[in-house]
Amino acid sequence: MFKKVLIANRGEIAVRIIRTLRKMNIKSVAVCSTADRDALHVKMADEHYCIGDPPPVSSYLNMQAIIKAAIDSGAEAVHPGYGFLAENPEFARKVQEAGLVFIGPDPFASETMGNKTRARKHVSEAGVPIVPGTEDIKSIHEAVEFAEKVGFPVIIKAASGGGGIGMKIVNRREDLESAIEEAQNRAKQAFGDATVYIEKYVSNPHHIEIQILADNYGNTIHIFERECSVQRRHQKVIEETPSPFIDINKVEEMGESAIRAARSVNYKNAGTIEFLVDDKKNHYFLEMNTRLQVEHPVTEMTTGIDLVEWQIRIAAGEKLNLSQPQIKREGHAIECRIYAEDPVRFYPSPGLIKKYSEPSGENIRVDSGVYEGFKVPMYYDPLLAKLIVWGKTRDEAIERMKYALDNFIIEGPKTNIPFLREMMEFPEFVEGRYDTHVIERFFQWKKSK
Repeated sequence: MFKKVLIANRGEIAVRIIRTLRKMNIKSVAVCSTADRDALHVKMADEHYCIGDPPPVSSYLNMQAIIKAAIDSGAEAVHPGYGFLAENPEFARKVQEAGLVFIGPDPFASETMGNKTRARKHVSEAGVPIVPGTEDIKSIHEAVEFAEKVGFPVIIKAASGGGGIGMKIVNRREDLESAIEEAQNRAKQAFGDATVYIEKYVSNPHHIEIQILADNYGNTIHIFERECSVQRRHQKVIEETPSPFIDINKVEEMGESAIRAARSVNYKNAGTIEFLVDDKKNHYFLEMNTRLQVEHPVTEMTTGIDLVEWQIRIAAGEKLNLSQPQIKREGHAIECRIYAEDPVRFYPSPGLIKKYSEPSGENIRVDSGVYEGFKVPMYYDPLLAKLIVWGKTRDEAIERMKYALDNFIIEGPKTNIPFLREMMEFPEFVEGRYDTHVIERFFQWKKSK
């Protein structure tokens, strides 16, 4: 087992990883930008290295500085968390070339799954259902031909994309060419790759993902599903497990698809296969996240499995001692992402946290990266904390989440806590009959009240 691990990240996920490292008696090394010198992950780590100025390109995306810090500290492995360099195959390769262990999949898997058109081809050949779509668009004629064949609406996506960046829904033939150009420009700016492709647009889908673990010895298991359909601008806000939309038989079917997808690239470590599920409960491969997910705590709360611990154990060469029939879950868990942002327009709201008090109580968990007196920087994702609750039933979990949100006090920056609290009262959410357009309907509901 490793004696020391560097965390190539910041915020709540860096803190989360440090906690598991402590439990495993492994020393932690934090990295930080000059804007994060007083950050919680820096205070909690056994040692830290300042790696650059606030802009991510100068610090948390600075591969050379991060690897130098790992070597200088004597760390044996690097945990990338999520975001920043977590799914960058070049970073994984450079870590390995430096004689360090990358706590994640090998570069081939992340490279293949990181390109959506290549990923679609791989998983389709493995027997995983995919939404009808094209490969890379070579011409507007090809795009028109496909769109007219499957029928509008269609959706344009960036091949190297993520987080909804570069996505464009097109409802009419006359809008297709300008939409492709816009998507290409956004993809080029965000990812350095203007390649886009087109899929048939699945109206009112559910976004449901399957958590997998795979070791170096050919063992791959799934750890049930997470319902992630509460989204704003294609970014998840509330997640839960089990999904209120599908039953256990569908979960097992999707789990088998997820395992086939992972094995198609000889995947190792923790990963997540994301699916779109239509109103007839057909599931289609969306993408694979070759890293730990933001919403992993709901899986941990219902199964008792520490996913970060297993990431580390697998990277250290240990064999999974969990077989598929052994994986059990109990009760219901819900996660709310607490953002420093306007609760109506969802614009970031950085600034000094003047008062901070977390809720506490049985079956309430807070994964936080901040504290009272910390100044939230403007340079990074505005996620402050994740609030996770567990209940014997979904209704009990919702009631516990209401209590926890009512007792989560953050003063200074605006937060989305008021929005999350109201969502717990929205009939469509409470009854479990929501899809990826639920937030739009939530605001319509608010206006009509």
